[in-house]
Amino acid sequence: MSELLPVLETLVADADANRPVALCVVLRTKGSTPQAPGASMLVRADMSTVGTLGGGCVENEVRTRAYGYLEKTEGAMLDFLLDQKDGFENGLICGGKMYIGVQPITPNNVAPYRDALSLAKRRKPAQMPITIREDDALNEYRINLEVPPTLIIAGAGHVGQAVARLAVDLDFHVVAIDDRADYASHDRFPPQVKLVVDDIAEALRNYELDRACSVVIVTRGHQHDHAAVDAVIRSDAGYIGLIGSKRKSRLILDDLAKAGVSAERIDAIHTPIGLDIGAVTVPEIAISIVAQLVQHRRRHHASIVEGPIAKVE
Repeated sequence: MSELLPVLETLVADADANRPVALCVVLRTKGSTPQAPGASMLVRADMSTVGTLGGGCVENEVRTRAYGYLEKTEGAMLDFLLDQKDGFENGLICGGKMYIGVQPITPNNVAPYRDALSLAKRRKPAQMPITIREDDALNEYRINLEVPPTLIIAGAGHVGQAVARLAVDLDFHVVAIDDRADYASHDRFPPQVKLVVDDIAEALRNYELDRACSVVIVTRGHQHDHAAVDAVIRSDAGYIGLIGSKRKSRLILDDLAKAGVSAERIDAIHTPIGLDIGAVTVPEIAISIVAQLVQHRRRHHASIVEGPIAKVE
């Protein structure tokens, strides 16, 4: 999402200034390619670009061909075969094929993109259309904007701090909660992190958790961990991870079972938290946790490109 925002921002600004632009999006691929469907690049009226389709000769050719569509009303599909010759010239041997949709944008059709940009900035699900003519039919593809998922870190100690630093670089919207103001401080956390100084369990209960939210529980002790898990286990959070030994986790989970929490919800908790990479140090533990968050995110992420959907002319 962070890579696509500058593309959308420039697209809307140029269209509003009556400067035509062409949005180029990888719609599908075959074989090995440098970018997956959804990769986007904007070609502007001065031939400059924003975003990337993977670089190399394909990107240069797309820029040249897309420039010819700036004054047109319909988009087109461009296809590129990445053969061995292209690979040697660019230092990569892909051998795949890329299908790239080119959508001219003007003040007349910019509205859906402006709406998508507004929603994305508020971290709401959004789509943008690509309408192109293929085989004498007008088809629409829909590009789902990947909204930065929310990560709630319960506990602003050393592990929470390390997880936050990694997560912001991976496009998570990070919220760190602790009842100690000297720990939940921007002296210790990146400026992108939202800090909440409050009772951890109470703050978690007051947060509107949905399937796009992940909760990492790394507080300073067993009692705080127990209260934090109890505060979120009945919520709609898509991921809940609890740090600690198997014995400590078992005690907490057994208590929750006795309190009537379903076995399904208990089994969904990731504990001990993180991928098993033999982590020992705080940075290693943080890497294992964030790697598991990325794994969960990608397993549950909707397809970026939908279509083609035939349009009635």
